Order: sequence, then C-alpha cells, then structure tokens
Amino acid sequence: MKKLIVLFAVLCFAISAYAQNSYKAIIKDAKTNHLLTGTTVKIAGTSIASTSGDDGIVTLSNIPSGKQIIQFSYVGFKNRADTLSFPLGQTSPMLILLETEEQEKELGEVVVSATRSTRTITNIPTRVEVIAGEELDEKGNMKPGDIRMMLAESTGIQTQQTSATSGNSSIRIQGLDGKYTQIIRDGFPLYSGFSGGLGLLQIAPLDLQQVEVIKGSSSTLYGGGAIAGLVNLVSKKPTAERQLNFLLNGTSALGLDASGFYAEKFKKAGLTLYAAYNHGTAYDPSNIGLTAIPKFNRFTLNPKLFVYFDEGTTLSAGLNTTIERRIGGDLQYIRGNGSAEHSYFEKNKTGRYSTQVELAHWLDDKEKLIFRNSVSYYNRSIGLPDYLFSGVQLSTYSEVNYSRKDERSDWVIGANLLTDHFKEDRNSNFALRSYSYNTIGAFVQNTWNALEQLTIESGVRGDYHNDYGFFFLPRISALFKINEHFSTRLGGGLGYKAPSVFTEDAERIQFRNVLPIDVSNTKAERSYGANYDVNYRTQFFDDQVGFSINQMFFYTRINNPILLVPTTGNNLAYIQPNGDLDTKGAETNVKITYADFKLFIGYTFADVNQHTGESTVVYPLVSRHRLNNVLMYEIEDKWKIGAEAYYFSKQRLNDGTTGKSYWTAGLMAEKLWKHFSVFVNFENLTDTRQTKFDTIYTGSITNPVFRDIYAPVDGFVVNGGIKLKL
Repeated sequence: MKKLIVLFAVLCFAISAYAQNSYKAIIKDAKTNHLLTGTTVKIAGTSIASTSGDDGIVTLSNIPSGKQIIQFSYVGFKNRADTLSFPLGQTSPMLILLETEEQEKELGEVVVSATRSTRTITNIPTRVEVIAGEELDEKGNMKPGDIRMMLAESTGIQTQQTSATSGNSSIRIQGLDGKYTQIIRDGFPLYSGFSGGLGLLQIAPLDLQQVEVIKGSSSTLYGGGAIAGLVNLVSKKPTAERQLNFLLNGTSALGLDASGFYAEKFKKAGLTLYAAYNHGTAYDPSNIGLTAIPKFNRFTLNPKLFVYFDEGTTLSAGLNTTIERRIGGDLQYIRGNGSAEHSYFEKNKTGRYSTQVELAHWLDDKEKLIFRNSVSYYNRSIGLPDYLFSGVQLSTYSEVNYSRKDERSDWVIGANLLTDHFKEDRNSNFALRSYSYNTIGAFVQNTWNALEQLTIESGVRGDYHNDYGFFFLPRISALFKINEHFSTRLGGGLGYKAPSVFTEDAERIQFRNVLPIDVSNTKAERSYGANYDVNYRTQFFDDQVGFSINQMFFYTRINNPILLVPTTGNNLAYIQPNGDLDTKGAETNVKITYADFKLFIGYTFADVNQHTGESTVVYPLVSRHRLNNVLMYEIEDKWKIGAEAYYFSKQRLNDGTTGKSYWTAGLMAEKLWKHFSVFVNFENLTDTRQTKFDTIYTGSITNPVFRDIYAPVDGFVVNGGIKLKL
C-alpha cells in the first residue's frame, strides 16, 4: 500500500512539473478581437517555438525553469515580448492581444461569407478578394452612384459597356462574358437573368460593408451561373454605436448623388436604412450629337429590420426598392428639340423590388441553423423609336442550411429552391421570349484542418433544373501555409449555366430580333476550371517597408457555349455548335507600403479563345494585357491622396476589327475631420475617349448602328462632394 501511495505522489509531482513548465496562450487582434492564426511564439535564446492554430491557441512545452522571455511575432502586427517565471502558477491559457503596426492596419483579419464559412480571409482555402474598409470608402468617392468602377479597378475584372448611349454595363471576370458571373447580396441571388441588365448601375456602395470576389468556378456554392466567378455584396449591419452617414456628390457632367445611411442596434432590435437619389444629365463631350452619359433619375430605398430574440436567435427582414428612368440617344431629342433628323432615343424604365428574410439560430456554441427566403420583382422596358421590349421577371430563392464548427473541421449542409419566371409583354407579332425555370439543389461543404499548415475545403452540389436536367458539381481547394511569409492555394471545380436570352450580345441590340431559345435542341453550358496562386509577404528595413505579392494562374473551359448568330429574316438565333470556350492566363498583384504611402500594382494576362469545329478565334472584347497602378498617401483621419493609371491592350471586336490600346489616369484627394470630409476626384485625366481614335457607330444619327464600346466615351470628368458622419 505504501508503494502505491509513493508511486501516486511521484506521478502527481511529474504531472504538476509538466504543467508548470508548459505555456499555453490564445492570440487575438487587440482591435477586432479576431483570432490570429499563424502567430510565431518562441522562447528567446532557445529552439522552443510554435505557431498558433486556427483557434488562435499556441502551446510550448519543456520550458526550462526560471525567468524566460516569450516573443510573439505576426506580419502586420507589432512584436511583443513577455517575461515570465517558470514554473507558472497559472495553468489556463493566457490571453495575448497583438496590436497592428501603424502602417499595416489594413491587414486586420476580415471574415468572409461568400464561401459559406465564417473563417478569416487568411484561413480560407478558396481564394477570395475583399474590398472593404478604407479601400471601399476611397473607391466610393470616385463613383458614389454605383459599383462599376469599384469592380473594374480590380485585377482580372473588366467592365463591359453594352450600350453606347445609355451606359448599360456588365462585368467580365478573367475575360468571360458577364452572364457567367453570379452577383449575390448577403447570400441572395438578386441580379440574374433579365434583372442583371442594369444591376451594376443600380447598386451603390454606401450601405455595403464589403465586397467579396471569388474568381473561377463557384457553382458549388450557390448554384448555376458562377462559371467565371462570384461577387458577394455584404450589407452593413447595425452596431451598438449608431451610424448616420450622408453623402452629397456633384460632377462636371452635371450629375448628382445624394444618399444617406442609418444603422443602430438596440437591446432587442436593430435597424438599417439606406436612401438615395441619383441624377444624370445628358452629356456629349465629343460633340457627335449622341449621349455619352444618359439623362436619368433613380430613387433607392433599402430598409432592414433585425430582431434579436435571444443571444442565439436573430431574424432579419429587408426590402430593396429601386425605381429609375433613363434615356440616352440624340442630344437634341432628349433636350426637347426632336425632329425627323433628331429622333433616335433609347429609353430604359425599371422597377426593382425585392424582399429578404433570414432566420439564424444557434443550436449550441458549435451548431447553427439558417433559413432564408427572397422574392424579387423586376419590371423593365427598353424603348427605341420603332421598337419596344418589356416584361416582368418574378424570382424566388429559398434555402435552409445547417453548419457545425468543430476544433478541426467545419461543415455546411443545405438545400435550396430557385424559381425564375419571365413574362414578356406582347408588343408586336414577334415570338415571345418568356420562360419558367425551377431549380432545386442540395449541397455539402467541409473545411478541414488536415495539418497545422494544411487546410482543405471540399464540397459537392446536386442541382435539378426543370428544363436542363441534373448537374453534379464537385469542388475542392487547399491552402498550404509554408511559413509565416509563404502560402499557396490550389482549387478547382465544375460549373454550369442554364441558357437564357439575357446575354451581353442580346443586350447590346436591345433584344431586337432575338429569337427564343429552342430548349429541345439546347443543352446547358458546362464548365470546369482551376486556380493556383502563391502568396508572399514580408517586411524590410526594420519593418519600415511592407511587401506582398500574389501570383495566380487560372484556366476555365466551357463546353458547347451558346452563340448568338444571324439567321433567316434578319433574325438572330442562339445555337450551340460543337466546340468550347476557354480562358487561361495569370494575375499578378504587388503591394508595397512605406510610412503613409501604399503602392498597388496589378497585371492581368488573359488568353480567351472560341473553338468551333476546326476553327479558333480570339474571343472579342478582351484586353489580353491589363495593368493597374494605384499610389495612395494617407495620414490617418486627416488626408487621403491617390493617383492611378490603367492600361488596356488591343481588343478584338465583334465586327472582326481590332480596337486601339489606351491608358487612363486619375487623381483623388480627401480631407477628413472628425464628423465630415470633403473629396474631389479627377477621373480620366488623359481624357481618353473611343471617339478620339475610333468610331462608335455607323450609318446616320437618325438610325445609328452601334459598334462595340471598348474604351471610355465620357472622357475627363471631375466629381467632388462632402461626407458627413454624425
């Protein structure tokens, strides 16, 4: 018995000694309280070191007794050193808060939702680009009325203007048509089909918290349509501190933007409210008699109510309302001086109304259940002197998903139903393009911390479309953190797109003479694609200079893409010849920071080709080479000054000719005070206009036939205004 007691005492002593000579801590960002993964922690003068995991926890073992200096280092944060005496009296994890470096505050951890996870951007295997914080604010100064410029100035994204006189635009990711990019808002697909035609022009940045962009196939996440990529618009949410912001902006082209945003969280409820009025005046800087900027008036109202039943249950219900009247064309006609010689116009009337309801309930600290539903009503008409196209799109989206977060693995399982019904008005004897699509889908996604340095994200989706059948969509991505400086990602997946008449080619001609799709002889477009990127970041000269570079390579192939081609009777029909469309290339992003200066350099190489039978042609309206350069000087809470320059190489046009290469440049400045700021932006300082070096139409001004718009048409424009934060 005595021997057992002695053995037990020895074991207790050993366990106690081990506990006292071990160190455990949880590492967080002092400002945001977010967990910091990959923080290096070491005992000075020894080889004892480790890094924090996804849970922010780090453990050091076999620490010698006596005073030891524990050092903490993480790129973008101030180094920290604590002196402790071992053995320790405390056995529970210590809380360590790291503060950001003054010149690297923008590196704070950002939580993204586009991948259906709640991980920070540095810990997601899927490559996600986020426009948030100061960058979102700065880009909002340049174009407060919509998000075209915000997206177009990102590497690998190009804005494609589809109407010369009305400004209608879409975005192209990695050279692929806008129809292959899915735009969602807070997880709701609100901008697709007919409702996508003016989407970019009717979304303002003031009520956005951040914009998340995934490039490459993302159909596994939210269903068909995301072949080229996914753009997730994340709305601001109410906080305990009241937000009351106003923006007033005017332009040298006699444009006006007036908007306001209010948000506040109370004990059991919260509210956000965004309201805006945007006005444009008919503008023709080239004196060709046609509008480069149309006349328009747009009203927007987005209220959203949040109800907090308890700490684990939240209900949100919102309404998005946009009403717009837009007219472009002959300047004399728009000014009220129309005649037989001045009679061309293009009128767009839109009404966009959508509701979003979401109920989120935490079952416990690991499990969460979400139900969401949206109903979207979109009414649009396009009128020309002798033509009218109009109709109503009614779509709904319902989803339920269950998520579970464990120590090493995250799961998301769900199902959704998407309905999309378009009814065209009978304005002539031409065949109607109405359709009724229903898609039901189910998905599973897992994010697994396979090793301390390796995280794998995999998912699979099954969609059944009432006209085009079943689609199996697997997807996988991996993140490998080589060390605190190097990381690399590899990912890919399958995608699909249900054919629709609403494409850039049809929008460009206002859907005139475009025949309905022959569903019986058409298959859904299917794709596969992959991305690989390497990221490196470090600091030089005693951490005075920050440097990071991201190099990405991409490839996407779309089998049997549908094409709009001439057919009998001056009509156009969608056909699906044997062949494929592929895009391959590379993106390079470099960021250098020094004191109050930040330099961003981005280069995109896109090689996009259409293969049909034995022939191969370069895909139209793609800049093979693009260069983005932005230099920012910022004194926190005092000044922001930025200069930018962009290069676009030659583009093949739809008529077989080649457009010119060109540069654009800009300059912006903002002076900040505690509750308000004033800003000015000089856009397109070089006054680059397509009308300077190429034509935008053939024929007469009475009956113009428009060519592709591949360069700016509005030229040099100055805008400026005031922002209030009360």
